[in-house]
Amino acid sequence: MLKKTLLALACAATLPAAMMPAAAIAADAYPSRPIRFIVPYPPGGPTDLMARLLQVSMQKQLGVSVVVENKAGAGGNIGSDQVAKSEPDGHTLLLAASGPMAVNPTLYKALPFNPVKDFAPVVQISAFPMVLEVNPNVVKATDLKSFIAAAKARPELFSFASAGSGTPQHLAGEMFNRAAGTTMQHIPYKGAGPALNDLVGGQVPVMLDIVGSSLQYIKAGRLRPIAVTTAQRSAALPDVPTLAESGLPGFDMSGWHGIAVAAGTPRPIVDRLNQVVNTAFADPELRARWEALGTPAVGGTPEQFEKLIRSENIRLGDVVKASGATAD
Repeated sequence: MLKKTLLALACAATLPAAMMPAAAIAADAYPSRPIRFIVPYPPGGPTDLMARLLQVSMQKQLGVSVVVENKAGAGGNIGSDQVAKSEPDGHTLLLAASGPMAVNPTLYKALPFNPVKDFAPVVQISAFPMVLEVNPNVVKATDLKSFIAAAKARPELFSFASAGSGTPQHLAGEMFNRAAGTTMQHIPYKGAGPALNDLVGGQVPVMLDIVGSSLQYIKAGRLRPIAVTTAQRSAALPDVPTLAESGLPGFDMSGWHGIAVAAGTPRPIVDRLNQVVNTAFADPELRARWEALGTPAVGGTPEQFEKLIRSENIRLGDVVKASGATAD
């Protein structure tokens, strides 16, 4: 039996390329040309910056050019769909955000792709904490208890801004209303920048925004943080309590991102890309620059990212349904 096994292995080792498994051949030749890294949002935001931070390390490790391309539109659907329909060979990557991957299937009546079936998850890269914050000139509350009391006493004065329907800021606000029993009105903007500008200017009193985007205004005293939305405190705001520890047990909401490729991409290529990202996150300099954006460098396995996508499709989909929001 041992002789037969050794003979079989020897024969396999001398097989011509035409008789070897296609996945093995693809992995051995990967990458064979420049890689396109699709960001489904405009340049300049946190999503775009994450891709560009990874770009340098990926080029160095893979030995080919990695070209970041911004394909914005339709809440991230245009760029995401482009990757879903790309050749499944690992040469087109998606900066996969929670919007198109978990929210848009419920927010849009017709989606041109299925985030569970049409992508092969590679790795989660971020988990942006958000912060419940107020304009201190408009809202006098300094902690969660006084904030909820004020919002219930004068609901007509309380509204919250977001970057648009279905964005993490919007869903965090809807989740907060359900958990706290408040009825704050949602005011959608065309992007986080305009929403934040109006919050700082006092045109809107409340926002649940990504910590990294609001940090400069919090440090300058122009916004007052009440609590962060994640289960653990934010490293950028260590003195600000979580909503869970402030009186809303179990509250946990973050804006997350990852990398995905088209479904059908050979597993050895997925594993190679996963290794590249985890290696990049092991670099202290890159980690420091990454965490300056307001999120930990997550990393992990393809299976962990896939589990997140599936579970968040259900959880965030339920929030969208309860809010009645629609993009159509």
